[in-house]
Amino acid sequence: MPIDYLQKILTAKVYDVAIESPLDVAPTLSQRLDNRVLLKREDQQPVFSFKLRGAYNKMAHLPPAQRAKGVIAASRGQSRAGRRRSRRRRSAAGRRS
Repeated sequence: MPIDYLQKILTAKVYDVAIESPLDVAPTLSQRLDNRVLLKREDQQPVFSFKLRGAYNKMAHLPPAQRAKGVIAASRGQSRAGRRRSRRRRSAAGRRS
């Protein structure tokens, strides 16, 4: 992995709202595959999903004027929850759909 890509990951604004979720060993799968298998625990995020990262990253890169016009979440579940949490954190107008 190139260093600049790793640097982007480590300094991403998503950590304003997301946690650095743990990696857990999957012992049964590791044994079956004869390799160490790690699971990224995105279910530990505030909205129980990795979708928070994408939603927040998108909002963080919107120009303030565009963000002020509002953001509409047109889906349900974890994706919508991620956008709602991001919208609140980035002070964007919005409404539920």
